[in-house]
Formats: sequence, structure tokens, C-alpha cells
Amino acid sequence: MHGSLMACNHIAIIMDGNGRWAKSRGLPRLAGHKRGAKSVENIVEACRELNVKYLTLFSFSTENWGRSLEEINGLMRLFKHYLASETKRLKKTGIRFRALGEIDRFQPDVIEAIRKSEEETKDNTEMNLILALSYGGREEILAATKNIAEQVQKGEISPDQIDHALFRSSMWSADIPDPDLLIRTSAEMRISNFLLWQLAYSEIIITEELWPDFNKESLKRCIEEFDSRERRFGLTSEQVANNEK
Repeated sequence: MHGSLMACNHIAIIMDGNGRWAKSRGLPRLAGHKRGAKSVENIVEACRELNVKYLTLFSFSTENWGRSLEEINGLMRLFKHYLASETKRLKKTGIRFRALGEIDRFQPDVIEAIRKSEEETKDNTEMNLILALSYGGREEILAATKNIAEQVQKGEISPDQIDHALFRSSMWSADIPDPDLLIRTSAEMRISNFLLWQLAYSEIIITEELWPDFNKESLKRCIEEFDSRERRFGLTSEQVANNEK
């Protein structure tokens, strides 16, 4: 079963390399993040054109709170500016914006900007843009586990009712399909606590390009590679071929 532009319904991207891009040019790290934000605009538009229905971008991890205060504050300003400038365009192009993660950890003004953008685009159906903000895969799984444990404790469900579907319904990303494709830029070979449950059967492509250099042509190459792969979901090639008959 090979993929296609239509079959690549959900793309997740770990946007890595902003700092290295800036450093290689003798610029401060924030300059790399600003250039990276431009890549976000370009890739969102490219995904819409290519009929990708879900795009999830790893924008700020739970571990990123350990960065310098100067860099964190700069990123917060960048988030607010992006949401303020892009929400109108998202509304116009039919793109729904959503945030995934521990949003309550942000300052009130950042939370307000996030919720405002979510509210203003909630009826859009052309595409979903999901920013993983203050997000960690382990944290999401832990939160789901606590939620289910509370339901068991209250007698609302019994332990033998806990299955994949119930667990999935308790996650922050409950109504978002699993990614078909994970892309990571800057040649780093790890998933960095990103969508640990959801990536179980995602195809993974690592590119050498730094995120600020990643563009529409880069994305097309990744989708073409995805399209060339056989997705077996634990079956053999022969079983897949028989299922397609």
C-alpha cells in the first residue's frame, strides 16, 4: 500500500536548526527563529495547496522552558506576532488553528492570543494547523493516564474497559488523526518527546536542511519519498498485496 498526495493526510514536523542557521551567519539565535517563522508561513501554504489536511509543528517543547530567559521571551513575542499577523490569513484561506500542549504554562497575554486565534478559526474546514506548544509526548500520555485513573476511581469505568480507543480519547490530541509522515530537519536522528503515542506507525524522513532553509520544494521531495514507501503496519508485503486485491 503506497502513499500519495491524498494519502498523506497528516504531516508532523520537528522544526530543527534555527539556532545553527543563525550561528552560521553570525546572527543571534532569535534571528534564526524569526527566519524559521517565515518557513512556517511557506510550509502552511504549501500543505494547503497539496491537500494535506493536518499539519502539526513542534514549536515549543516542555524541555524548551530550560532555555535562557532572553530566548524564551523572544519566542513568546514571536508567537504573539505570528498569531496576530497570521490569523486573518488563516481565516481567509479556510485553515483552522489549534494549539496542543500545556498552554496554561504561558503568560496570560500569550494564552489570550492562542485562544483568540483558535476561536476565530474554529469553523474553518480546509486544513488544520496545529502548533505543539509547551508540548511533551510523555506529558500527554501521563495526563491521559491520570484522566483514566480518575474515571476508574469514581467508578465511571472499570479497568477492563481500558483499550486503545479509550486511551486515545483521553489524550490532548483525541480528535486529531495520527501523522502519516514525520519530517525532522537538520539531520538530527531522534523524535525528542514528540507525539510518542501517535508516531507508532508514521513514516519518518530526516532532512539535512536547517528549518529556515526548508521550503515547498523540500516538502514535495519528502512527500514523494513517502509516496514511494510501502506502509505495512506490521504486516508482510504479501499480506498487504492480498488485502489490496
